[in-house]
Amino acid sequence: MAAKLQQYVDQPNVLVLGLPRGGVPVAYEVAVALGAPLDVFVVRKLGVPGHEEMAFGAIASGGVRVLDPVVIAQLRIPDAAIEAVTREERRELEQREELYRPERQFSSVAGRTVILVDDGIATGASMYAAVRALRQERPAKIVVATPVASADAIRALANVADDCVCVMRPAIFQAVGLWYLHFDQTSNDEVRRLLREARDRTTGLTAAGNARLGADA
Repeated sequence: MAAKLQQYVDQPNVLVLGLPRGGVPVAYEVAVALGAPLDVFVVRKLGVPGHEEMAFGAIASGGVRVLDPVVIAQLRIPDAAIEAVTREERRELEQREELYRPERQFSSVAGRTVILVDDGIATGASMYAAVRALRQERPAKIVVATPVASADAIRALANVADDCVCVMRPAIFQAVGLWYLHFDQTSNDEVRRLLREARDRTTGLTAAGNARLGADA
């Protein structure tokens, strides 16, 4: 997948974001290959009360909330219910933010090229919500990247993302795990370790670059 993203190698305005948890190990490898910083983008669906599998919106890293006015109007979801669900999901999101990014704010995406990575996309609902939420932060470009996805999901995401990079689009998709030799669940500890290693690597690259500039001067 990184080979399909070569145009973004060593570009200073590129930021790679992984959807936790499974998307982070893939995003880490992409970030290393591109020489780009890595962060997580946490998304929480806002489910209709009593029918939580149906979303009327989503919240995401950076304090972003996206609502679907059509669903809200059709189901006549009251404002009080919208706010109650938002508060509940906001608490869960903040807990995950604190777990993955302790004492560190979400990376600014304004004006940057953001590569949004997941380990696979079946229906595309989470990635769709992530793109819509991220768009409110005004990045210059949003690229959805994944090793494998259903054709329907990629078609839908192409309507909201600036570009979609996908290695495999099997005609019969069924499930993400079927397209991996090993598909063990990613732990919170692994997410934290990869983010820490990526941060240390980025810091090291920046220091080395500054040292070279100083020597040239």
